Amino acid sequence: MSFFTVVVLAAVLATVVALVSGISSMATDHEIGHRDSAHWMLRRVEFQAVAFLLVLLAIYLTS
Repeated sequence: MSFFTVVVLAAVLATVVALVSGISSMATDHEIGHRDSAHWMLRRVEFQAVAFLLVLLAIYLTS
C-alpha cells in the first residue's frame, strides 16, 4: 500500500467514526446529546473535505 492509500483510508475511517458518533448522539433525548450531534456532524464534514483533498492530491501526484 502506498502512503496516500493509508492516509486516505484513515480519513475515510475518521469520517465514518464521526458519522456514527453523530448519529448515536442525535439518538439521545437530552440537550447535551443534540449539541454533541452537531459537533460530530461538523467534524464529519471536515473529515470528508480532508479525504476529498487527499484523493485529489494523490490523483494529481500519480498522473
